[in-house]
Amino acid sequence: MAHKFYDLAFTAKVKAMQDHYGTRKHYARFEVGESEFHGLTDFEKDFITGRDGFYLATVNEEGQPYIQFRGGPNGFLKVIDDMTLGYADFRGNLQYVSVGNLSGNDRASLFLMDYANQRRLKIFATVEVIDADSAPDMIETLRMPGYKAKMERAMILHVKAFDWNCPQHITPRFTLDEINEMSASIYESIARLEAENHLLKQKLKAMAS
Repeated sequence: MAHKFYDLAFTAKVKAMQDHYGTRKHYARFEVGESEFHGLTDFEKDFITGRDGFYLATVNEEGQPYIQFRGGPNGFLKVIDDMTLGYADFRGNLQYVSVGNLSGNDRASLFLMDYANQRRLKIFATVEVIDADSAPDMIETLRMPGYKAKMERAMILHVKAFDWNCPQHITPRFTLDEINEMSASIYESIARLEAENHLLKQKLKAMAS
C-alpha cells in the first residue's frame, strides 16, 4: 500500500537522486497500491498534543523557503479531527513572513520533535489563516487556558500526509520539565537524607547536653 507522504515528496527529481545514490529500489515499494490518506491515528494524535512547539516551513512566491518555530504550552497544537489540526497564532516579531507566504501558497510542512525520545513526526498540510476577529468561536476552541499571549489568528491545518523520521541522528535534549520529572526520585532521596541528617544532629545535640 502506497504511503501518501512519499507520493507527495518523491518528485521526478527526487527519484532521480534516489537512482543516483542507489536507494530507489528500496523506496519504490511504497508506491504500489492505494495512495489515499486516511488520517492521523491515535498514536500521532497523542504525540502531537504532547508537543510544546514545532517547526513550520512555507514557500514564498519567489520559491524561497522559510522555516519558523511556533511554540506554546503543551497541547497548543490541537487535534480537531483525524484530518485537521489547529492552533491559535500568537503575536510574534510582527514580520508575518509565514502568513504572507501562506496567502500565496497554502502548502506547508511541519516537523514535530521529541528530542528526549529521539522521535520526529513530519506532516504535509494546507493551511487556512483566519483572523481572530472573524472567527471568535474558533479562537475560543483553540485558546489555551491561562496562557496570556495575544492571539491574532486561527491557523487551521488540513493534513495531507505524515511520516515518522529515522531517529538515528536526533541528539537527545531535555526541557526543564522533563529534567525535573527524571530527577524527581533523586530530589526525594536528597530530601529524605537531609531530614535524617537533621534528626541525627538533633539527637547528637541532645546527647551532648
